[in-house]
Amino acid sequence: MSHDPIATEKGGRHHIDAFLEMLSAERGAARNTLDAYARDLKDFATFLAARNLGVAEARTLDVRDYLEGLSAQGLSASTAARRLSAIRQFHGFLYADGIRPDDPCGAIEGPRRARPLPKTLTVDEVDALLRAARLAEDGRSHEEAVRAYKRARLVCLMEVLYATGLRVSELVGLPLSAAKGDSRFLSVSGKGGRERLVPLSEAARLAIDEYLPLRVARLGDSVSPWLFPSRGRQGHLTRHRFAQLLKDLAIAAKLDPNRVSPHTLRHAFASHLLANGADLRAVQQMLGHADISTTQIYTHVLDGRLKQLVEEHHPLAKKEAGS
Repeated sequence: MSHDPIATEKGGRHHIDAFLEMLSAERGAARNTLDAYARDLKDFATFLAARNLGVAEARTLDVRDYLEGLSAQGLSASTAARRLSAIRQFHGFLYADGIRPDDPCGAIEGPRRARPLPKTLTVDEVDALLRAARLAEDGRSHEEAVRAYKRARLVCLMEVLYATGLRVSELVGLPLSAAKGDSRFLSVSGKGGRERLVPLSEAARLAIDEYLPLRVARLGDSVSPWLFPSRGRQGHLTRHRFAQLLKDLAIAAKLDPNRVSPHTLRHAFASHLLANGADLRAVQQMLGHADISTTQIYTHVLDGRLKQLVEEHHPLAKKEAGS
């Protein structure tokens, strides 16, 4: 007998599966996104099962009570907002497919949450990480060829990440073909399968050129379609493994490892570009943001520079100074 409260017909597992299939087929949702939706909906379904309701039978009152329960558990507003988003999209799907005649989320407001500024690193801190990568050695191996390969791979990962601002999943999942075209650009398949070209810095191009021959020598006759291959199930370096390597680099660079992650380097890429005068639309395109409002959060780094520009060049500011 099943102990899963949503495994039954009443529980609505088939509705959730159909919703996830739609997200994958029609919106190109990534595996990580689908897994997150599945977890959130399963949690909501378990809550409803305690009320003897299937996941497709939720009422507005049930959704509100669920959200209040999340708050009582001490979960953050951002977590509650994410779960409400999953529930809202799920019921929008049920309504659009005629599975139920109404949407219980229509009158529900999401929890208010302050949008945090992105954590980032200074230029000097990024330079320290890059220097540490060039000096890195893997203490578990005594073969110089293996150490040279892993060092070149790490330098390549770091230089490409800081030069492009890729999401970590995009970085570790780069196909080998992405580095075989125009050396000035990298071809990236981002969220929703959207393709984009991102420019490469001279340092990133050199790192790729130094890494590729060692990659070939390391693999021998075996063939891998990935730029950063691995023997693991995915066939390429995992996000988790790269995050571990980055923590080790932070320690070697004498930085707080809790402040360093693949995402902070993506933030650093965007913040440093904007601080040096890059166009917001160009940064949006390089980051692969569908909406420019997502990119605008990085403009906090410009506050001081913009204030100085206004004080020095705005006509009204000049009049006030001269009065």
